[in-house]
Amino acid sequence: MILMSACLLGFASVAFGSYAEHALRPAISEEHFRFLMTAVRYNQVYAVVTLALGLFLHSEAPLAQAPALKWSAAMFVVGTVLFSFSMYVSVTFGIEDLLLLAPFGGVSLMLAWTLLFITACLEHKNRTPANPPPQ
Repeated sequence: MILMSACLLGFASVAFGSYAEHALRPAISEEHFRFLMTAVRYNQVYAVVTLALGLFLHSEAPLAQAPALKWSAAMFVVGTVLFSFSMYVSVTFGIEDLLLLAPFGGVSLMLAWTLLFITACLEHKNRTPANPPPQ
């Protein structure tokens, strides 16, 4: 599911970036265009992050089974949708109240990074000189 979400996020970033640049730019304010480009940039970055996590989750690595890692991947998807897509829809259709969802997306993304950090800390703790990483 994470890999499919990553693909959809990547597709949406290209499609909406193109739409914003070629169709919306002449019709919206410079401020709204900046909002959209920030949303597209975040969408692109987190599509790649989600893709990398999705590929890793499908690996045989023991760390791939870590619950915090799975939750991190899911929160990257949720955060991207809340952050970027709230801006896309808000600016495209003039629904200003949807911009209120963007901070929840940002918090979700910070939670995703925190969960990824927790996963890294647990992995670091589990690696001791007596247990070197597999070759």
